[in-house]
Amino acid sequence: MTVDAQTWLLRYSEILGVDPPSKTEIEALLALAGVAAHASERTAAPVSCWVAARAEKSADEALVAAEALASTLE
Repeated sequence: MTVDAQTWLLRYSEILGVDPPSKTEIEALLALAGVAAHASERTAAPVSCWVAARAEKSADEALVAAEALASTLE
């Protein structure tokens, strides 16, 4: 059975014992993944989101850092 992203994130968040991401956080995380995927190999996208979480950075902070890094690689 396949569920939509919102349902997946809600249930996954419940299992992990955290609040699900807000719409704004989702947008920032998707933007972060996009920056990582376009500035490097696509596999860097999901792992970059994991690194940001591990560093305890907000989605917005992580996006700013990714954009800064990408600008140095152009």
